[in-house]
Amino acid sequence: MRNPPLWRTVQKQNFTNATQLAEFLQLDPSSLLAKPKFPLNIPRRLALKMKKGCLEDPIFKQFVPSNNETIGRASDCLDPVSDQDFKLSERLLKKYPRRALLMPTSSCAMHCRYCFRQNYPYEKSHGSFEKELRLLKEDPSIYEVILSGGDPLSLSDRVLGDLISGLEAIPHLKLLRFHTRFPIGIPERIDQSFLELLENCRMQVVFIIHCNHPRELDEDVLRALKEVQKLGIPVLNQAVLLKGINDSPETLEALFEKLVFHGIMPYYLHQLDRVSGSSHFEVDQKEGKALISALRERMPGYAVPYHVKEIPHRNCKTITSD
Repeated sequence: MRNPPLWRTVQKQNFTNATQLAEFLQLDPSSLLAKPKFPLNIPRRLALKMKKGCLEDPIFKQFVPSNNETIGRASDCLDPVSDQDFKLSERLLKKYPRRALLMPTSSCAMHCRYCFRQNYPYEKSHGSFEKELRLLKEDPSIYEVILSGGDPLSLSDRVLGDLISGLEAIPHLKLLRFHTRFPIGIPERIDQSFLELLENCRMQVVFIIHCNHPRELDEDVLRALKEVQKLGIPVLNQAVLLKGINDSPETLEALFEKLVFHGIMPYYLHQLDRVSGSSHFEVDQKEGKALISALRERMPGYAVPYHVKEIPHRNCKTITSD
């Protein structure tokens, strides 16, 4: 029997128990939400970056469930971006012209506490993607498929390879976009087997990571992403504006500088999607616009992302200055 890939072994070290994590971080267990609706799941690598005994650590606040999640507000909902209105199948959505969103798995390397898709009714079976491939083939207007989820890098290379082969067989598909958080928590996922899948792909690949704070980017993460870049694949970043985490010009400047210094282009800075239990993360939209304006005076234009929000049923993200 073949040994599992290294990244699978690393993934098994994730913290999924609040009491064990509290002990590791030298915290009172009561400061963590013991049984959140959205389960705790955090790679050990990220837990190691958290300051011990500190509830205000910016990495801690992103991934560790707190009692703030029990605070509701009238504007919160389970599906803040109206995914359910765009479903072609359980796994396939068409929200924008000429693009389709394929969610092949519900699994992630980590559970961000503000995840807007934490309540999505993912397909439970792990069968083939025959239905989704048929629907894509029947719509020649679609030229780009976005793999999201969940996280597409949660799939094994065998399953991911079969899916990519199926997409490659559809002539009108020209672009394959990955949306992933996986390398931030488990950079070992970018191994030689995965790189070969990217290198041999007929379609142009675009690789978009999700990183909110400069401390998430260590040497191992950046080294792994450089291997993707070496294949001629553009790597971009999208972030979410989060209160007490990255809502200062200094933190955002440090993040965007670190990205561009390593050839990763800041893409979007998202206004928070108001999923239930996330109100403590929200930054006022006007403050977000002001942050971007301040950064444009301090940084080159290519280093400053668009500040955007998702307004359901619009054909694109909405730039907040519009």
